Amino acid sequence: MIKDRHITLAHGNGGRYMRELIEGVFVRHLANPALDVLHDAAPLALDHRLVPYITTDAFTVQPLEFPGGDIGSLAVNGTVNDLAVSGAVPHFLTLNAIIEEGLAVDLLDRVVANLAEAAATAGVKIVAGDTKVVPRGQGGGLYLATTGVGLRDTGCALGLDAIRVGDAILVSGPVGDHGIAVMLAREAFELKGAVRSDCASVLPFTAPVARFAGTHFMRDPTRGGLATVAHEIARASGTDVHLYEAQVPVRDAVRSVCEILGYDPYYLACEGRVVAVVTPETADDVLALWRTLPHGAQASRVGTIEAGRGRVVLETAIGGSRFLEELEDDPLPRIC
Repeated sequence: MIKDRHITLAHGNGGRYMRELIEGVFVRHLANPALDVLHDAAPLALDHRLVPYITTDAFTVQPLEFPGGDIGSLAVNGTVNDLAVSGAVPHFLTLNAIIEEGLAVDLLDRVVANLAEAAATAGVKIVAGDTKVVPRGQGGGLYLATTGVGLRDTGCALGLDAIRVGDAILVSGPVGDHGIAVMLAREAFELKGAVRSDCASVLPFTAPVARFAGTHFMRDPTRGGLATVAHEIARASGTDVHLYEAQVPVRDAVRSVCEILGYDPYYLACEGRVVAVVTPETADDVLALWRTLPHGAQASRVGTIEAGRGRVVLETAIGGSRFLEELEDDPLPRIC
């Protein structure tokens, strides 16, 4: 552990202080043979019988810690989940940390510890990384950027082009938890609640389902939420997506905050949910499997793919319908 209580510009100058930061925080939590070498690149042992998949992402959130997670677990799970919903099994991550001068070292240490725990839970290794320190006022405390590599079986045929009229749309659990948890953590609206982010790896949900012959498509509903995934499906497939309000799981606390502040839960970010499009014959099997998993008890069939012109229609609980328009403005202050 480094002796300093706060990050200084010297921790990014490439000298002793930077070495102490890397060894005392990052290597201490993320140690593995590849990372311990501290080289600029690492070899990857890949199974050439499988198709490698790669994804990259950057993460900024305020506050850096929130109920149910922090920017460290968010960075790992966000990258792992992008691979998982593509049908790939994640194996390796790289990590870039952009740290603002003045950040408390104890806070950084907690974030990296949680990042390491999330990586271990997902079964991925951090194999390379980089650290930069920027002057005070030029960052949000801490930004993280990750690249992930996974392997997908050649028999997996997931894709938007596989979606067909009549397919069922499933969601693995309640929507909107992450968006509301982060917003409440900011205490900007003088509201308090016990909502926790759903930030978690979705690999337990995706790995078995990707092998089902009737699984056509999966996506994690992050920024823009369920409604934005529905628009992606409708636009790419030229169909109408019909969602059923009464069947979309939303926690009472999330719904209450949305009603007070005028937010729509269908547009709120999730960080541990899966939206899947499957054949109607496969839907019950997928739901039965998901409901046996932790956090999967409220998995539900929430919609149907119908012939149309690329629209998203919400069938309301009182028997009406309304169009869910494509997102233009941020539904909340930026939360990921």
